[in-house]
Amino acid sequence: MEEQTLLINALQNPKTQEIGFKTLIKEYQQPLYWHIRKIVLDHEDADDVLQNTYIKIFKNIKNFRGDSKLYSWMYRIATNESLTFIKQKSKKLGLSTNEYTEKQVNKLEADVYFEGDQIARKLQLAIAKLPEKQRLVFNLRYFDELKYDEISEILETSIGSLKASYHHAVKKIKNEIEKQ
Repeated sequence: MEEQTLLINALQNPKTQEIGFKTLIKEYQQPLYWHIRKIVLDHEDADDVLQNTYIKIFKNIKNFRGDSKLYSWMYRIATNESLTFIKQKSKKLGLSTNEYTEKQVNKLEADVYFEGDQIARKLQLAIAKLPEKQRLVFNLRYFDELKYDEISEILETSIGSLKASYHHAVKKIKNEIEKQ
């Protein structure tokens, strides 16, 4: 916790902000990238969203009050940036967000950065068919292995609601995979 406080202080101090930001990127680049990648699915899109996320973090770090953990705050920004990106892309293509996400899943086989096999592709397709909230909760809980209280901070939702969303998501994924 003391390490986080030192990092926040470095980020909020104009004299040490550059060093603090380099430390932040070094520490959080991988987890933030993979969080974003699970939402947008495409490597180049994930890189773009990650850059936008860091820009938002940099511009708004002075307003960070410490009500939540730093990574929860950053994950919330990354999540919002990812969802905004998907909405903009799908709108531009005249698709619903679910149609766009399914289209992205279908492109995974050709993606050189996707290391999954047919089973992983089926899982991603089943996840893509979930409603947005269930998809986010499932990814944060299953892949990122976050606790419900951490997910609650990120998505600003009650723990009970998250547990229900996760339960429904698991059921739907299981049914979808059995159908395939």
